Amino acid sequence: MTNNLPEGDGVRTKREFEMEMSRCRDMYEKKTRDYGTSWRVLRLPSLTDQIFIKANRIRSIEESGENRVGEDVEAEFVAMVNYAVMALIQLELEPDDGQDLPLEKAMELYDKHLHRAADLMLDKNHDYGEAWRMMRVGSMVDLILMKLRRIKQIEDHKGKTLVSEGVEGGYMDIINYALFCLIRLHEKV
Repeated sequence: MTNNLPEGDGVRTKREFEMEMSRCRDMYEKKTRDYGTSWRVLRLPSLTDQIFIKANRIRSIEESGENRVGEDVEAEFVAMVNYAVMALIQLELEPDDGQDLPLEKAMELYDKHLHRAADLMLDKNHDYGEAWRMMRVGSMVDLILMKLRRIKQIEDHKGKTLVSEGVEGGYMDIINYALFCLIRLHEKV
């Protein structure tokens, strides 16, 4: 990453962020080895809906206090990061031509977009002064759901916005909120 942070909470955040990014990257690479890039067939609204399903499940578990499937919510945050990176890759590439991306190219694109999101986080974190550390995980899930509603609105309007940042910024914010949630969940342990 390109940002140089002074010593203090920013350095801690960067270290924790990189640890969670590595965890997400590892899962993406393993799934890419298992399935290739079959996700390339998904259109952006389908990827948005996949992220929505994950965020909605977490909210449902939080509200009901019941987890019948048994999979932990951490895996859902990892999946949200990875689906959002896939969406950013889809925004960059031509529509699916039926060919898998080679593993090396899939990882290169993944790293590019994940690090762009992390650079954005470092800049925002500097300006907001680590405010996310005082937020509840449930509040960040709500923010992810709000970002998803905005993305769906933009998708429904064929990408046209009057003053909004567009879907790319929304996906990057989702990546960062999900990574913040993973960090916060580990702080409680």
